[in-house]
Amino acid sequence: MRFINRRVGAGDVPRTIGTRESRVAARTGWRGFRLPSGRGWLWRSASLIGLVAVWEIAARLAGSNMLPTPVAVLAAVYRYTRSGQLPLELGITLARVGAAFVVAMTVGTVIGFMMGRSRKLNLLLDGPLVLALNIPALVIIILCYLWLGLTDVAVIVAVALNKIPVVVVTTREGTRAIDSRLLAVAQVYHVPRTVTFHRVILPQLYPYLIASARNGLALIWKIVLIAELLGRSNGVGFELSVFFQFFDITSILAYTLAFAVVVMSIEAGVMRPLEKRLMRWRG
Repeated sequence: MRFINRRVGAGDVPRTIGTRESRVAARTGWRGFRLPSGRGWLWRSASLIGLVAVWEIAARLAGSNMLPTPVAVLAAVYRYTRSGQLPLELGITLARVGAAFVVAMTVGTVIGFMMGRSRKLNLLLDGPLVLALNIPALVIIILCYLWLGLTDVAVIVAVALNKIPVVVVTTREGTRAIDSRLLAVAQVYHVPRTVTFHRVILPQLYPYLIASARNGLALIWKIVLIAELLGRSNGVGFELSVFFQFFDITSILAYTLAFAVVVMSIEAGVMRPLEKRLMRWRG
């Protein structure tokens, strides 16, 4: 009882409070294996280093041009970068990825939010949504090229059409999960709609929007490469098709590695910090 009546200070954590794991640890003395705080990048780096080591061993065991070594691939990256060809093609592809990403996220978020808020609209669009989710990306790309020509507009439209249904589904489910009690409180206190949207609705949608954005980034750049391979005369996808015709596996891996590094840098430098900033309200 003395413990219950004692006021808990700012830095105090009562011994009786904690997760199931912490209580088990207190009884048994076993605290498990914990990652060092703030050193997650060490573990990510270790996994990448291990992957490169496996690649190097496999390449040496293969002993053929079918699987070049990491050093050979890095040398090709350096050669193409120094000539200016790799940065140019990467820039073209990234511009298409960025444009398609913005279009897909904007349109998909608006439609998904409206479907989540309106039962009638959801029933009306659910059938076309399921159909759009099951149409192969290759079919949409070919149709857009036939209808819009072999242009960048066709690429952006085709990639956006492939991604929009996924964004719609994620946003719709996030909208359905919004706590209606918070909306009722805002309505009772006559909170303006704009304030309600920014302070009540958006914070609850952030996890779904971030998940959709991260998934979309990984999906869109792959579809862009396919579209470039089929109908464009520049970009990473086009270069990969040329290397394929000459069986140049080293160059294929060099371009793939460069593009993967850029996408991973966007994920680490943009998406993760953005997620942390938007999710600060969770504590």
